[in-house]
Amino acid sequence: MRLLNELRTVTLSDTPERRIEDNPVCVAGREIVPMSQNSSAPGGLPGAPNVALPLDKELVLKVMPMPADVNANGDVFGGWVMAQVDLAGGVIAARLAKGRIATVAVKEFIFKQPVRVGDLLSFYSELVRIGRTSVTVDVEVYAERIGLQGRYTKVTQATLTYVAIDHQGRPREVPPR
Repeated sequence: MRLLNELRTVTLSDTPERRIEDNPVCVAGREIVPMSQNSSAPGGLPGAPNVALPLDKELVLKVMPMPADVNANGDVFGGWVMAQVDLAGGVIAARLAKGRIATVAVKEFIFKQPVRVGDLLSFYSELVRIGRTSVTVDVEVYAERIGLQGRYTKVTQATLTYVAIDHQGRPREVPPR
C-alpha cells in the first residue's frame, strides 16, 4: 500500500520524446514513476502547483498531522483539518473580540488537495469583516510536503464567522479597535 501511495502514472503520449522501452516499469502503455520525479506538482500530486505563501495574511498556526488523524484511505480526516482551521480563525477573532468567542457560521470550506501524515501545515488568517458582535475571518492552509521542504501547496481555504460572547455565553459587542 505504501508503494502505491508513492507512485503515480504518466500517460506516455504526454511525453512523446520518451518510448515505452525507455521506461523501467510500464503497465498497459502507462509509465509508473515515483511521485517526486517527472512531476510539475509538489509531491507528484496532479494539479498541486508550488505556490508562494501569502504575505498579506498572518501565520497563526503550524501543525503536523499524525497517524491517528487519518481515514481508511490514508488521508487526513477532513474533520481534523476543519478543527484546525477553526482554531486558526479563532486566533484573530479572539484577539479582536478581546475575550471569548464562539464559531457561529462557516460560509465556505474548500478542500483543494488531500492532506497526508507528515505534511507540515501552515494556517494563514485574515480579517474580512467586523460586525457589532461578530468577526469574519478567511483562513488558507498550505502544506509543505514531507521530503519537499520549501515548496508549498494550498490545500484548504475557508471563511468563518465568530461571535463575541460574555461569561454566560451571550453575544456581546466587539470592542472598538
